[in-house]
Amino acid sequence: MKFFKRFFDAQRKHFSQGGRFARLYPFFESMETIFFAPADVTAGGPHVRDSLDVKRFMTLVIMALVPHLVFGIYNAGYQSHLASGLSLNFLPVFLKGVWIVLPLVIVTYAVGFFWEIVFAVVRRHHISEGLFVTCMLFPLTLPPTLPLWQAAVGISFGIVIGKEVFGGTGRNFLNPALTGRAFIFFAYPARMTGDAVWVVISPAKAAAVDAFSGATPLAISALAEKGVGVQAALSQAGYSISKLFVGLYPGSIGDTSTLLSLTGSVFLILLGLASYRIILGGVLGILSAGFVLNLFATQASLPWLALNPFYHLLMGGSAFGLAYMATDPVTAPDMPWSKWIYGFAIGVLTILIRVFNPAFVEGIMLAILFMNLFAPLLDHFEVKAVLSKRVPNV
Repeated sequence: MKFFKRFFDAQRKHFSQGGRFARLYPFFESMETIFFAPADVTAGGPHVRDSLDVKRFMTLVIMALVPHLVFGIYNAGYQSHLASGLSLNFLPVFLKGVWIVLPLVIVTYAVGFFWEIVFAVVRRHHISEGLFVTCMLFPLTLPPTLPLWQAAVGISFGIVIGKEVFGGTGRNFLNPALTGRAFIFFAYPARMTGDAVWVVISPAKAAAVDAFSGATPLAISALAEKGVGVQAALSQAGYSISKLFVGLYPGSIGDTSTLLSLTGSVFLILLGLASYRIILGGVLGILSAGFVLNLFATQASLPWLALNPFYHLLMGGSAFGLAYMATDPVTAPDMPWSKWIYGFAIGVLTILIRVFNPAFVEGIMLAILFMNLFAPLLDHFEVKAVLSKRVPNV
């Protein structure tokens, strides 16, 4: 660490006021604080003493997301080799997954840092550490076959329109990663929905599948015919409960594994970084809406309504969205009861969107963004209710 300390000390003069690269000081500061704690201290009281700053907060979230990235790399390579009839040994599968997934991650971080540096230089403030989490979450929600230029457009929209136009991290009311994904979803739907988007055939060798995700469990459930149970259709396609729980099936890069989402949410809750109220509220919302729809399934003879509610928790990005995106501390409410209502509403809306709008079979993305709009209102009403109890009777 002494080497890095000497290096940053030697270069500081070039980025400080009057130096050749003074306008790029936010970039220099962001690189330095990766290795060392910020040198800034509070000049006047009161002093808040806490070992957890924003950078460490975001670092712990990244640690929870790394297993999703590693699993997503393996899953993308596994699906590609499975479709191509190639070896399913770990090393070739993982290397294929790296070839598929890593470019999306690199492009996302490169473009994301570009916009963050631009706004930091223009506004003369530090680079936000939240960028690291946003640029990790965004590619994990994408299909592995998305063109790189569309990933660049999506993260640009998410950071610029979803965050920076409102003043940057802490002032945005929409989750930036989901905002970028929603833009890509509506701007280029052919690349984001349907079974065809999951298959790319290399023109040089027609038999080689560059990336594959086939028919997703949600697509199978949404297209189930009357008289055929959804669970039966999923079983015929090879989607057992255990397979859905582990997540080794076609889908977005990092959100298919309920097991990893569960362990990640427990990790964040124990560290005090995620609200258990939002996560449990979302689970209760999904189960409640699913059970209510089951009551009408037999009369209407709609197989999608008859799906066991626990399947909704296992399929798609439900668990991933509740664990990492619904709990975003900036866009989620702060008051205790507001968090329960917020999470519950996200769960209910997820099921309603999935069942009654076949164009959006995922549901969790739109549900979280919709409830982001109501988070301040929920806090307002709860604060008002709490204060009303403190007013003495006259």
